[in-house]
Amino acid sequence: MPKFAANLTMLFNEQPFMDRFAAASKAGFKAVEYLFPYAFDKTALAQALRDNGLQQVLHNLPAGDWDAGERGIACHPDRVQEFRDGVGRAIEYAQALGCPQVNCLAGKLPAGVSREQAHATLVTNLSFAADQLKTAGIRLLIEPINHFDIPGFFLTRTDQALAILDEVGSDNLYLQYDIYHAQRMEGELAATMQKYLPRIAHIQLADNPGRNEPGTGEINYAWLFKHIDTIGYSGWIGCEYKPKTTTVEGLGWIKKLA
Repeated sequence: MPKFAANLTMLFNEQPFMDRFAAASKAGFKAVEYLFPYAFDKTALAQALRDNGLQQVLHNLPAGDWDAGERGIACHPDRVQEFRDGVGRAIEYAQALGCPQVNCLAGKLPAGVSREQAHATLVTNLSFAADQLKTAGIRLLIEPINHFDIPGFFLTRTDQALAILDEVGSDNLYLQYDIYHAQRMEGELAATMQKYLPRIAHIQLADNPGRNEPGTGEINYAWLFKHIDTIGYSGWIGCEYKPKTTTVEGLGWIKKLA
């Protein structure tokens, strides 16, 4: 059976953030992930994990001004030093939280910057981050995101991400495969996961359309979960979806489909 991690940015969001750890544990989760830890004291976060018997499996590198609409700065040529400073901050938090991997959001293509410039910046930044994180014992991931939800996002397809992995050439850079984003951009979920399994370090899920819990849309999750087990994926699957009602009311999908 797959191992599911609660994404605390999206689940249990009826409650204050620091209360969501206890809610996730009470609901039966053994692991959590969320977008960013940086607004919170890392000692308090680590205590919340310990108090609730939870493992943290993922968070993101700092990604610019999120509230202003930024979705990463890794492809921004004029933000390289800010990106590098963010790598150091991510390492501090990941080590304090026992988090084995962090995700890098590539960001939107900046105005006035060519795709070639953005690509070169992203490759250079990923090379730096992968090296720094490897020294710290932390994996680096990159995630394609569909351009319907985030227009202008630079990294949108699995093949694009894999080509970047090849160009960077680091043994510490992996793919984060989000089933929802992949379904919207390209489909071929089962074949893609099976073909590139050795390069996938983390999976996330939501159904489509709506980005709600599994079983609410077009993806055959009952079949897909069996396939994920069959091909031998042993990592966590992050539940990064928007509950249709409340998180707890919607959790029946786990017993039904997995």
